[in-house]
Amino acid sequence: MNILLTGGLGFIGSAVVRRLIANTDHVVVNVDKETYAASHEALDGARGHSRHVHVKADICDAEAISAVLAQWQPEVVMLLICTKR
Repeated sequence: MNILLTGGLGFIGSAVVRRLIANTDHVVVNVDKETYAASHEALDGARGHSRHVHVKADICDAEAISAVLAQWQPEVVMLLICTKR
């Protein structure tokens, strides 16, 4: 199964990515805008894993997200959104 997850380079999102890679056989398509909260290092064992795909994109960019959805055809979409206060 393909899972599209947004915000996967943040604190919570990276934990979700690591858990999915470690405990399932699903492909994780990680869409992240890479703002102030992003950390590639937080992915540890998932970074570079064959079932982890990182796409740098903003979820507000309809064209980019349409392309990701068309390419990966995820069965599940998880939106993890962080707003700067």
